Amino acid sequence: MQPPEAAGTPDAEPRPDSAAQRPGGVLREDTATGPAKDRTADRTAGLTADGARAVEAEDVEAEDGEDPCAGSAGHVDRVSGDEPLLAARVHRPSDLMRLLIGVLAIALVIAIAAFAQGTTTGLEHDIREGTNQTPDFFVKIAGLISSIAVLLVPVAFAIERLIKRDGLRIADGVLAAVLAHGVTLATDLWVSRSAPDSVQEALTQLQTNGGLTDPVHGYLAPVIAYMTAVGMARRPRWRVVLWVVLLLDAFAMLVAGYTTPLSIVLTVLIGWTVAYGTLYAVGSPNVRPTGQTLLAGLRHVGFRPVTAMRAEDAADSSEQGDRGRRYLVTLEDGPPLDVTVVDREQQAQGFFYRVWRRLTLRGITTRRSIQSLRQALEQEALLAYAAIAAGANAPKLIATSELGPDAVMLVYEHLGGRSLDSLADEEITDQVVRDAWHQVKSLQSRRIAHRRLTGDAILVDRSGKVILTDLRGGEIAAGDLVLRMDVAQLLTTLGLRIGAERSVAGAVEVLGPDTVADCLPLLQPIALSRSTRATLRRLARERSQREREAVLEASEASKQARVAEAIDKKAARKSLRLEKQAEKRAIDEALDEAREEDLLSQIRRQVLLIRPQAPVEPVRLERIKPRTLVSLIAGAIGAYFLLSQIAKTPLSTVAQADWYWVAAAVVFSGLSYVAAAMQLLGFVPERVPFKRAVFAQVAGSFVKIVAPAAVGGVALNTRFLQRSGVRPGLAVASVGASQLFGLGAHIVLLLSFGYLTGTEKTSSLTPSRTVIAGLLTVAVLVLVVTAIPFLRKFVSTRLRSLFAGVVPRMLDVLQRPMKLVTGTVGILMLTVLFVLCLDASIRAFDHGNQQLSYASIAVVFLAGNALGSAAPTPGGVGAVEGALTVGLVAVGLPFEVATPAVLLYRLMTLWLPVLPGWICFNHLTRRGAL
Repeated sequence: MQPPEAAGTPDAEPRPDSAAQRPGGVLREDTATGPAKDRTADRTAGLTADGARAVEAEDVEAEDGEDPCAGSAGHVDRVSGDEPLLAARVHRPSDLMRLLIGVLAIALVIAIAAFAQGTTTGLEHDIREGTNQTPDFFVKIAGLISSIAVLLVPVAFAIERLIKRDGLRIADGVLAAVLAHGVTLATDLWVSRSAPDSVQEALTQLQTNGGLTDPVHGYLAPVIAYMTAVGMARRPRWRVVLWVVLLLDAFAMLVAGYTTPLSIVLTVLIGWTVAYGTLYAVGSPNVRPTGQTLLAGLRHVGFRPVTAMRAEDAADSSEQGDRGRRYLVTLEDGPPLDVTVVDREQQAQGFFYRVWRRLTLRGITTRRSIQSLRQALEQEALLAYAAIAAGANAPKLIATSELGPDAVMLVYEHLGGRSLDSLADEEITDQVVRDAWHQVKSLQSRRIAHRRLTGDAILVDRSGKVILTDLRGGEIAAGDLVLRMDVAQLLTTLGLRIGAERSVAGAVEVLGPDTVADCLPLLQPIALSRSTRATLRRLARERSQREREAVLEASEASKQARVAEAIDKKAARKSLRLEKQAEKRAIDEALDEAREEDLLSQIRRQVLLIRPQAPVEPVRLERIKPRTLVSLIAGAIGAYFLLSQIAKTPLSTVAQADWYWVAAAVVFSGLSYVAAAMQLLGFVPERVPFKRAVFAQVAGSFVKIVAPAAVGGVALNTRFLQRSGVRPGLAVASVGASQLFGLGAHIVLLLSFGYLTGTEKTSSLTPSRTVIAGLLTVAVLVLVVTAIPFLRKFVSTRLRSLFAGVVPRMLDVLQRPMKLVTGTVGILMLTVLFVLCLDASIRAFDHGNQQLSYASIAVVFLAGNALGSAAPTPGGVGAVEGALTVGLVAVGLPFEVATPAVLLYRLMTLWLPVLPGWICFNHLTRRGAL
């Protein structure tokens, strides 16, 4: 039998409580000759011993209007299922998106009410003028009809759903209505008691009795939430009735003066948002098609299925989850079929990841984040036909069908074979590699992009022929950039299995050197698939681990060699300095031997051997990086907090500042750069000019404005040491040793000053309960980390990697006591100077009214500085100001004094040094020191 290449739509709609099967399970349909009419009746049996539900379909008399695709003519069907049990409810990403959109819309309406008072007043006036001409009789009739219908329509829909045994949706609607009523009560309470006057005026009307109307209508929002949650909007007839009733009700209330336009908009948004929030929280009924629905759909398009075996699920990934469920179906007569079933839930997987890619990547066209099932079906069918027409080996699509309103199926000719990921390395021959590149060449000859050339999308049959599958994410009439991305992706996919040399050789042989060279700018992780990026990250971690182990082994071998040499030559001991130098050389040699080139660099090197003039500069594909986005958001929040603090500070306070203490704060801030230079050079055994180091620290004040505080300073100091003649590895180790020693001193000082703060108001040296509680909390966290294997391994790995390079550097520093003293004095001096600067800023506005101890100020500074280092904003803007202000208020300083004091301190340590920092940065750059 030749199956028709047509699409059909079985009327049977999948039920959310239908049976499901385990992976690899079989659906079997035993057929026999019977009467001529199509007959099917579904019976649900009890649970079997293994927990699966058996579903049988037996021959019964067909009635008028029965499902036309329920069974083949003259058959007695028996279908047994053993699929994995599907969840009764699913959390749809689309519901979450609608919830977020609703929340943003509500915030926008409130903002308009608060800040656009003239606009809202004018809108109310225009509406009032336009409705004054409406006959009073018509207004009363509309109000009467709408007030009755707005309650009767939901009840009628509930009765209709209960008759069709869909009580779960009614329960969801009732829950949404209850929650919406609670939200309306809370909103009414907020508007009447706490909201600004402009918001209250925009959402309420003054009644004749002197009272105010409700800001949110307590009956309309629950009705909207109920009707949205039960799905009335998806049924055309009910949707029309719903909107007519809502418009009539809104019109009647506006004309009668019982509400305002913004109040109606806010009511609708609250009901709509609460409904989708409820649906996302409790989940929507799962309407995925079951195995029986699949077999019914196959019969509807002319096939006679016998068994359907569920293929094993692929690895969970947002790029793979929307590929659908796959079945191997055997027929009574003819070869087996590969069937893919795609439903709305599977299609929605990876939604947020696709949205993020569309927002952050530029120059790359990706498929729409939200596609209808019909669009997804048509796109895959088009790509399947186009790939075969281009001469590529691709699955042949022979039929399509909708499985109810929430799923589609695509029927392909069966392809026997295994994916590239499942093949052993020795099975991936050069012929297989060349054949894979030939398929890509065929696609690109017709401007077709695959977009998913990963190992599980490349199939190799028994004869060794390569077949490209999973064309759903591809593109027709693709641009050059996307085609080059396909080449880069396949180079990486094959390189992960057979190495860069064979991968590049196969590509050059088939595509030519110029085509391969053109993809080098796209050979970057962001242009590759998500699974490939995860594999590259895992390999990078493994390389780093091997390098660390090589360094530790070399250090241990050097120590053992020195011990053995000391035993053999007891009388002739070498100098300690020569021994340390020998150990350092051994570590450097071991690190050079263990250092491995990453795969992308290997591919570039192989291509450059063939085309030395090939462009290698990466194309910028990202509009914005996640770190930049986080910094912008955090910076906006910090700027808002900073501006609000400045707005609350009266000019009279600034005018009354003690300028002698302001000058002292300037001096302390300037001396801090000398202390920072001492801290850095104290951990660098090599000779570095001190004056130039001070300039580098001043230049760091400019870098802090454009990068987070903990990142910009480290990068600048490392670059400065490298330019000063220190080897890159040693420069990183010196900066790391300085940071590590500074962190240890920071913790010790914080605990010490915290202890002193708790004892300064008592006659004994017993610390306060707060200090004890803090110490106990730290002790408990340490015990938890050491008790949990995962956390213990994570911390130990990070510490080993940190100490692998820092410890040898510290040993070099210990040989020079003056260097160690310089670094230690610099760390302590830096902390003291910042504390004195903060104290001077306080005294400039305090005028001696509040005497805070230096211990209290030190605790506040150390805590605020730690928070600023962890904040993602440049210079810790916002985080430091907030932490210092809260800390100073907590230790007894009035808010009116703490706010200008913190602003003055940040002016001296962050903003004022920006211009000198820029000058020093340019000066050092021109001199080649940066």
